[in-house]
Amino acid sequence: MKLGVSTYCFAQNMQTGAMSILDAIDCIADIGGEHVEIVSGVIELAKTPELIAAIKKRASDRGLPLSNYAIGAQFAGLDDEAFEREIARVKREVDIAADLGVKRMRHDVASSVDLSDGQFAADLPRLIIACCEIADYAAPLGITTSVENHGYYIQASARVRKLVQEVGRDNFRTTLDIGNFVCVDEEPVQGVRNNIALASMVHVKDFYRRPADLDPGAGWFRSANGTYLRGAIVGQGDLDIRAALATVKHSGYDGDLSIEFEGLEPCVQATKIALDNARRFWAEA
Repeated sequence: MKLGVSTYCFAQNMQTGAMSILDAIDCIADIGGEHVEIVSGVIELAKTPELIAAIKKRASDRGLPLSNYAIGAQFAGLDDEAFEREIARVKREVDIAADLGVKRMRHDVASSVDLSDGQFAADLPRLIIACCEIADYAAPLGITTSVENHGYYIQASARVRKLVQEVGRDNFRTTLDIGNFVCVDEEPVQGVRNNIALASMVHVKDFYRRPADLDPGAGWFRSANGTYLRGAIVGQGDLDIRAALATVKHSGYDGDLSIEFEGLEPCVQATKIALDNARRFWAEA
């Protein structure tokens, strides 16, 4: 197991231009990370392919493997032509993952304003088709693709598990974020227990939680059922991170762990504290 950091942790600084993707890699090395997870969003490698070689070189120079490549995608609610275009686009992102040298890639599958079980059941057949086609494209490249539990629609452990099982590919799994289950009001330890056997990657994230009838003000968002949430430094929020990590450790999972921070605190200091806490919790589990 290697404990590393997602570049998403530094979105605060990258969005303002205070930090580049190469600076983020340096920072991860400086604070003791053991791998780097590259997340698209602030950077889009499909539009800046010249960064691929630079990222690989900087990570290599700093002794950090590139562990995972994460991108967005949307396969629900599209007409046939748009659906095929989106599959083709994600396949091109698989090629970027191969160019980076990573063996794991997370792609989103769907979002929806209708979060109902009925809508999920209606969309599921197309989601399966898309994920199968992309996983099959990735397989000869030695890449395992995955879906993350985020975005409300495909976030509950039961929906993630249903999709992974229906796709039925050895190289299609889940990037399991131990904190994200609270966004759909599922307890993290239970969500981890349900899905850890399907995980190719684990994100370590924490949140503050406040009751739906006690508005804490700016900087918070709401869960599917109205609970107020705010990103926290791992180990300082309201989630039982120790128990969730112990569940991961004792499951036999032997992949990488990646810190994700999306709170309001200064991101470099917050990520360093999160990394140190996660390392200590893992050792104690």
